[in-house]
Amino acid sequence: MTVHERIGEVTERIQKRSRDSREIYLERIRKAGEDGPRRGTLSCGNLAHGFAACGLVDKERLSGDVVPNLGIITAYNDMLSAHQPYERFPDLIREAARDVGAVAQVAGGVPAMCDGVTQGQAGMELSLFSRDVIAMAAAVGLSHQMFDAAVFLGICDKIVPGLVISALSFGHLPAVFVPAGPMPTGLPNDEKAKVRQLYSEGKVDRAALLEAESKSYHSPGTCTFYGTANSNQMLMEIMGLHLPGASFVNPNTPLRDALTREATRRALAITALGNEYTPAGEVIDERAIVNGVVGLHATGGSTNHTMHLVAIAHAAGIRLTWDDISDLSDVVPLLARIYPNGLADVNHFQAAGGLGFLIRELLSDKLLHEDVRTVNGTGLSGYTVEAKLNDDGTVRREAAPQASGNEKVLATAKKPFHPTGGLSVLTGNLGKAVIKVSAVKPEHQVVEAPARVFHSQEEMQEAYKAGELTSDFIAVIRFQGPKANGMPELHKLTPALGVLQDRGLKVALVTDGRMSGASGKVPAAIHVTPEAAEGGPIARVRDGDILRVDAAKGTLEILVDRAEFDAREPVVADLSSNQAGVGRDLFTTFRAMVGSADTGAHVFGA
Repeated sequence: MTVHERIGEVTERIQKRSRDSREIYLERIRKAGEDGPRRGTLSCGNLAHGFAACGLVDKERLSGDVVPNLGIITAYNDMLSAHQPYERFPDLIREAARDVGAVAQVAGGVPAMCDGVTQGQAGMELSLFSRDVIAMAAAVGLSHQMFDAAVFLGICDKIVPGLVISALSFGHLPAVFVPAGPMPTGLPNDEKAKVRQLYSEGKVDRAALLEAESKSYHSPGTCTFYGTANSNQMLMEIMGLHLPGASFVNPNTPLRDALTREATRRALAITALGNEYTPAGEVIDERAIVNGVVGLHATGGSTNHTMHLVAIAHAAGIRLTWDDISDLSDVVPLLARIYPNGLADVNHFQAAGGLGFLIRELLSDKLLHEDVRTVNGTGLSGYTVEAKLNDDGTVRREAAPQASGNEKVLATAKKPFHPTGGLSVLTGNLGKAVIKVSAVKPEHQVVEAPARVFHSQEEMQEAYKAGELTSDFIAVIRFQGPKANGMPELHKLTPALGVLQDRGLKVALVTDGRMSGASGKVPAAIHVTPEAAEGGPIARVRDGDILRVDAAKGTLEILVDRAEFDAREPVVADLSSNQAGVGRDLFTTFRAMVGSADTGAHVFGA
């Protein structure tokens, strides 16, 4: 199938830019595939350690080299609502493997932190780095060379990108990602946001705020707004690492369990021991990466993925840039309105037709590569479906509905919510930045105002509470980049900025920190690079300088005399308070080694 001219152009230039690094990567995983992993290559002592805890049947099966062994990498913990359902999954997977004469073992667990719990707290400074820790932890689990394929149990923000990076490090192994699904709909997200704003204005007390939050985040499952966690699930499906229709089925339901068993059987069917060998490193190629970016734009997904997708691509020897992401945004229409880009949540999106409908619409407009490898064994047209439960407990798939079940939530490619994508890249004399415009009204997408400079979100909140922010301004929150303090999300700013915008002020945010998938109605130029800690232009901004954030033109400018601005010395901040406590002292090497936001903000080298 031919693709849209721009999609083809961007894909071709990524392939050209990545030719050498991709070939080195593919040669490495092909050699690893030829060398193993096979239990037969391990010594008797190695093998005895590897199956010492197994039952007699599994030991007998693993003693030979003809039965596939499935490694389970799990991000289970029972504090995270999204990951609590995974407690049951290893038993389901082991049972499904035994039913087809195979073996499954939990190869390892990875940490899984919740950005919702750490939001605005010191622990958030570990959040971005946790992605790379997860990648390394998963690699330790797989390093035993006991496995012919792996299933990955993870959902939330940094967890899935970290698991994908690890899966690509072991790219000779097939990898199937197994979601646990979103929690049922609770308090509508817009009502929760209203209570947050009322609390920031002092109009409701903490008890009312906690009640609203508890009604919104109320049960096992992923949070229902369209942040990074649910963007992760969309990406795994549109990039071919989920089975079709798996992403947004609620936890602890018969269909969810049936999909988990099916994922197990499929992972075992695509090992090198069979006839459908599907290594993860060949599923994730340049076309799959472009499909992921297209999906991100079409759904108004998380800004975090402007870093995660770059890092994931890098792990596969693919060189993706922000310019690629920006150029794709110009031709990909916005087809989904999910909070914070609308009033609906992911359950409403699923009910309206979900990813099956969206993928079909994008394919019909030639905006996706159909001819990709997937763990399903089909091209992407095999994902234009909905998963249903048969009476015998197995999964069947039906074609996605021809019409949207709710045109306010899910649009067609011919009548999109917006002709271009939900994310844009800004460039100018302050560097490069990312902005999420899908939730920002057109009248707020261009802001020119004096700068108010802060070195933490707490400083800006103090100014807000003191009544100092009474005129138009652009908040510059700097020294929040990966080298400064690990690049935390700055959501504590959202209610205050929203209140000020509602009062009629023109406000915007410029920061080298993050806002993530929950970026809302206030224009926010985030991930500014070079960051302040590296002496980037943002470190030379002073209070009162006129800045211009223009999402329409894609520019980020300081409107002062160029010679004067260039002559200024960058401000140097005291970052000692960010270097220790809550584990931050253990990440000194990460802060020193981490790359820039536009290169993926990872620690894995050039």
